[in-house]
Amino acid sequence: MTASKTPDDHSPEGPNLDADSSRKRPTINDIARLAGVSKKTVSRVINQSPSVRDETRERIEAVIAEHGYEPDPQARGLAFRRSFLIGMIYDNPNPQYVVNMQQGLLDGMKGSGFELVVHPCDRASPHFLTDLRTFIERQRLYGVVVTPSVSEDERVGRLLREIGCEYIRIASVQLDDPDRMIVGRDRLGAHQAAKHITELGHTRIAFISGPDTFRSSHERRGGFEDGLNEAGLKLEPNFVANAAYTFETGLTAAEELLKLSPRPTAIFCGNDEMAAGALQAARRAGLNVPADLTVIGFDDFQIASRVWPPLTTIRIPTREVGRMAALKLIAGGQEPRELKAEPERIAPSLVVRESSGPPPSK
Repeated sequence: MTASKTPDDHSPEGPNLDADSSRKRPTINDIARLAGVSKKTVSRVINQSPSVRDETRERIEAVIAEHGYEPDPQARGLAFRRSFLIGMIYDNPNPQYVVNMQQGLLDGMKGSGFELVVHPCDRASPHFLTDLRTFIERQRLYGVVVTPSVSEDERVGRLLREIGCEYIRIASVQLDDPDRMIVGRDRLGAHQAAKHITELGHTRIAFISGPDTFRSSHERRGGFEDGLNEAGLKLEPNFVANAAYTFETGLTAAEELLKLSPRPTAIFCGNDEMAAGALQAARRAGLNVPADLTVIGFDDFQIASRVWPPLTTIRIPTREVGRMAALKLIAGGQEPRELKAEPERIAPSLVVRESSGPPPSK
């Protein structure tokens, strides 16, 4: 009796599936090769991840069924330690940023089967990294979206890579591989603010900066100075005040600037919260905005259109950034097709309202 011939591992039919007790069981690598996908994609199908396209899932499942592949129980147990939870990690003094980012992440996760877990943290804490690791491991997160200023801390990137956690970092500059980043363009936005102020005719121009621990503070100042330089102006050191991205610190900083003689006729603030504080300082000083003082913010959060006068500001679409980050994380770091077609969606733009005007004539 002649034994039937079976294909070996190198044949196009696939791995050796001899009928005797010593036959080689197909591995996840075999299934990935036969389906023409990565091992990671096969793993996602096995673990019922919603991030795999239906056509790809069906092809992989057909290969699995054809070759009788059964995942290693121990390995699969490790895989199931990951949940369908995405973490948002932040240390930000502006509550509206946090709310807008949450809404954007939920927009991107809609219909995916994933849920959001929010984790505030304190970068200044001696337990910062330990607490972050505990949070990720305890929740068994699928991945995390890391927002400024946590995203700007290189220790966080190293930790996430060390524990094998998928992540997307949001920052004003490129800090990581492109497949792990959503990059804002804060410098360009601040440049637009400077252009608007100088075209109105102002020459005594002040700047209220955010905290030094935020990369965005440096990017916004740098872009603003670039814009002033193009107009033949420079940012005088005594016309710069440091604050902390909050209403209260913006108010205090603006009060000090308005005590100068001669005082500035325009103030650009690193965010809308500080700009709202500057409006309050102007009222306390008996100044009319914009007749006596132009005030410009950054972000275009809800507060910008709710104060009086409504703020001229630079719009950064934070909610859209959050949506893009969630889509990219779920897609495994690859740029989803709908985002590839619209690369300018997070470009900053100037929104002109009633808080800006020409300098006083006197």
